[in-house]
Amino acid sequence: MSKIVEANEKIAEVVVDGYKKIETGVVEGYKKIEDGVVGAYKKMEDGFVEKHLVREGETLEEAKARIKKEQEERDAQAKARAHVEVNIPDSSEIVKKNLEAAKNAGKR
Repeated sequence: MSKIVEANEKIAEVVVDGYKKIETGVVEGYKKIEDGVVGAYKKMEDGFVEKHLVREGETLEEAKARIKKEQEERDAQAKARAHVEVNIPDSSEIVKKNLEAAKNAGKR
C-alpha cells in the first residue's frame, strides 16, 4: 500500500476512536443524570405515599400495590362507561309527542 493510504487509514482509526470515546462519555453522563433524576423522583414519591397514602399496618410496597390496583379498576370502569351508548330521543321527537298528546287530551 502507498504511504497516503496508510496515513489515511491511521487518521480514520484515530477519528473513529475519538468519536467512540466522546459517544461513550456522553451516554455515560446522560445515564448518570437520568439515574439521579429518577432516584430523586422515587424518593419523593415514596415519601409522599408513606406520609399521605399508607394505611395503618400497611407497608410502603403494599400501599403502592393497592394504589396501582385501585387506579387500574378506575381506568377499567371509565373505559366501560365510555362504551355505553345512551339513547336520548331527539328534542323534535319529544315536542311532536307532547303536541300529539295535547291534541288527544282535548278530544276526550
